[in-house]
Amino acid sequence: MPVSGLILSVLLTTPVLAMEDLPVLNLDNPLRMDFSGSWEKDFRRSDNWEEELSRIFRLRQEAANRDRSTPYSRRANLGPAVTLGNLRLNRGRGRGANIVDLARLAEYISRQSTVTIRQNREEVRIERDGDADLVCGLSDATMAPYTGRYGAELCGWDRQQLVFEITLPDELMIMHRFSVAADAGSLRMVTSVISKGTNSFTLITVYNRYDAPADEFDCVQTLSRGRVCSQSSFQD
Repeated sequence: MPVSGLILSVLLTTPVLAMEDLPVLNLDNPLRMDFSGSWEKDFRRSDNWEEELSRIFRLRQEAANRDRSTPYSRRANLGPAVTLGNLRLNRGRGRGANIVDLARLAEYISRQSTVTIRQNREEVRIERDGDADLVCGLSDATMAPYTGRYGAELCGWDRQQLVFEITLPDELMIMHRFSVAADAGSLRMVTSVISKGTNSFTLITVYNRYDAPADEFDCVQTLSRGRVCSQSSFQD
């Protein structure tokens, strides 16, 4: 074959080979933002639970003042008054946990200063020190709820936000909503604690990506012995 014909043949087949190397788009497993990495809490950009609680009380006090100025405001449905500092708020009868308890719970479950997230083509795993991992698949389908001794856990996707709903006894629900910035430099976690669909308290926690030091121990989860750890071997 002449050299010119050989060159032409190579040029014609190269695009075909390049297209064969391209990944195939799987519509059942949509593209997701990359949540993986080590994340450190940004205290300056995160909510302070006491300040947020004070803000809610201030808004409630303003609403109570408006109700008192209304001639036909219904006060018969109001329960015993709640006093916090110089604020005196009315509590409705039949409600669940009060807002202070919800605020303290939200602060407790958002207490971690660092989180580690591992992500592959199948799932996202959020590791939190002192708490169980939060795990969710990457497909659009809502995963079957996991039911344990303390309640039921459900996860799914709201566009590019990862959402977990944890239902506890006494009609108490915890909702986590995770989203990552477009530049993948920060992670936002919105935690809401809801009681009987009436009282709720929400905290926003912002994390920045950081380079975590290498783990001193390698740990694996086994069926027979639980979590087993051994010291890592470092190579120079």
